[in-house]
Amino acid sequence: MPDTLPDFSEKDANFLQRLSPSRLILPVVIGLSVVAFLFYRSYKPGELAPLQNANWGWLLVALLVLAARDLGYIYRIRHIAEDELTYRQSLDVIMIWEFASCVLPSGQGGTAAAPFILEKEGIPLGKGLAYIMVTALLDNLYYVLMVPLVVLIAGAGLYPHEALETGFVATLRVAFGVSYIFVSLYAGLMLYAIFVNPRSVRRLLVRLFSLPILRRWQRKAYKHGQEMVLASVQLRGNGLRYWWHAAASTAFVWTARYAIIGCLIAAFVPMSAGTFLFIFARNITYKVILLIAITPGGAGIAEGAFPTFFGSFIGTATMTSFLVLLYRVVTYYLYLVLGMVFLPRWVARVFSKRPAREATA
Repeated sequence: MPDTLPDFSEKDANFLQRLSPSRLILPVVIGLSVVAFLFYRSYKPGELAPLQNANWGWLLVALLVLAARDLGYIYRIRHIAEDELTYRQSLDVIMIWEFASCVLPSGQGGTAAAPFILEKEGIPLGKGLAYIMVTALLDNLYYVLMVPLVVLIAGAGLYPHEALETGFVATLRVAFGVSYIFVSLYAGLMLYAIFVNPRSVRRLLVRLFSLPILRRWQRKAYKHGQEMVLASVQLRGNGLRYWWHAAASTAFVWTARYAIIGCLIAAFVPMSAGTFLFIFARNITYKVILLIAITPGGAGIAEGAFPTFFGSFIGTATMTSFLVLLYRVVTYYLYLVLGMVFLPRWVARVFSKRPAREATA
């Protein structure tokens, strides 16, 4: 990407600067350093024997699940955007979105960049915010509905008791409970705002954030409340088919996302259906760690927490370190590479439209 962007607005340049390839250095160095440390601490040549007997069928399943997840994301964003995007545009949007999730801190992720991406694809900002709000609402509802199910499946085993002596599990229980309550309340608030009374929600947010301890975020709270009002206007007329397809595609992509780890482990360790479901359930709590990570894409934190959550299913520390690397390759580094391929092409395509638009203005 060029260092100077003379034909871009300041907003465009700021966005592209945030996705600059130079920003990849830190998360890559952090992530690979943690993996290298795990290998250094645990490496025993004999413990890599399972690699010789890898189940290639499960590896193929893992790749198919990964591809199906991305196809599901492409279908979902195109459907939610009411077919205003072509499949080519939807592919670009998802790839840039995933790339932004890898480059930006986990607290921001690709969602922070998504309205800008959609706007550059020709979707007005107000409508783009409404569509992003739909994805956020459905993502949160999936989490709210799945947690009771995985608790039923895993019970107390939802948490990695291997780390009980460190007090980590007690902290994780609190973080998991707080995150679930927060997400549930936020999802309920969004449902009420979009389908019932968005203006009352806007007033509630403004009053809540007028408290002295929260006043510094009052302007952002008002802005978010206004976005809910605009989203309600945009979305309230959509019928049952719209919401059914959006909800089904959301359930599909998140289920595929949570299934990846189980598929990778099953490629090297014999696994029953019950164990696969158990790993799926524990992945829900693993993601809580990534939600609070401050590094880009959870780099370092994702690698460091992986053995605690899944090491007992793998058997040896050396194989666990290998699977940490494999998991991050297919779910993180792959999208860094794809992002660097798609981003320049996307920039050339969407910004080349500007002269034509300005000429007709």
